[in-house]
Amino acid sequence: MRSIKIIVAGLVALVLSASGPAAAEPVKIRVAWTVAVANWASLVLEKKDLAQHLGKSYTFEPVHYTGTPLMITAMATGDLEIGNLAYSTLAIAIENAGMDDLRVIGDDFQDGVGDNYSNEYFVLKDSPVKKVEDLKGQVIATNAAGSAVDIAMRAMLRKHGLEEKRDYTMVEAAFPTMGAMLSAKKAALIPGVIPFSLNPELRSTARVLFTQKEAIGSTQMIVFTARKSFIDKNRAALVDMMEDMIRIVRWYLDPANHKEAVAIAARVTKQPPERFDPWLFTAKDYYRDPNMKPNLTALQANIATQKQLGFIKSEIDVNKYADLSLIEEAAKRMKQ
Repeated sequence: MRSIKIIVAGLVALVLSASGPAAAEPVKIRVAWTVAVANWASLVLEKKDLAQHLGKSYTFEPVHYTGTPLMITAMATGDLEIGNLAYSTLAIAIENAGMDDLRVIGDDFQDGVGDNYSNEYFVLKDSPVKKVEDLKGQVIATNAAGSAVDIAMRAMLRKHGLEEKRDYTMVEAAFPTMGAMLSAKKAALIPGVIPFSLNPELRSTARVLFTQKEAIGSTQMIVFTARKSFIDKNRAALVDMMEDMIRIVRWYLDPANHKEAVAIAARVTKQPPERFDPWLFTAKDYYRDPNMKPNLTALQANIATQKQLGFIKSEIDVNKYADLSLIEEAAKRMKQ
């Protein structure tokens, strides 16, 4: 009888050990995106064949948001694990939403790095505005007060002695309508972001007055963020996800895959491939780090500009709100 009990106990232990970590459910990771193709989360599952850990240690669910402020609410309520926040939204989440445990964990894309694209600010070709000072007394369009694009524009105007309300009037409009506003002379200056700034019709009627790089230098536009509690609980799964994402990002950035990448972008957006072929994932596009490592120096400078313009009150040390260990460990795996 004792021998039978020992055998049974051994079998139970064997079954339990076999159903341990291997039987654990993959960690559900919901990742936000706002603009198809521009944000990596919108493209990851199009190359899920490269995601070696997908469905094993984690699941990947891309979630669309119309703007980054909505992501702050979703992360606060536990309805979103990873938000892709603009530098301006990151600072607001920390200061206004009290999300002191928010951590920058990766890069989505950057503006004005090297020869890569930088957002452009347009006036009409026949406009009397020849220099920034000529915008005094004019109406200027913005996508939203305090946005990353808006902050760069205000910084440039301030450099040239112009302040809102005192020297110019600001109106808000959606990016797709900016070109029409400029053509109709409802605004003397509009911001242009990819893909809208590359519209042949806009470029035939407008000229660039300045770029975002000229206004504030390189910009860490969008970063991947997660809450520390989620990172601490699910570090292994997050590193697996980051490894898969780096592999996928590198595939998209490889010129050898350009034709297929363009076809994917066209399918995702339901747009003709000709709209993407000249620029997608080239130097005419935003800079995307192949290791998905964000530029914290640029991020710090961007948030400092945000404070100077009065959109936040406190000094924010971005190093305190960054955990690059996940992406660094994932990148090391890729070298092995």
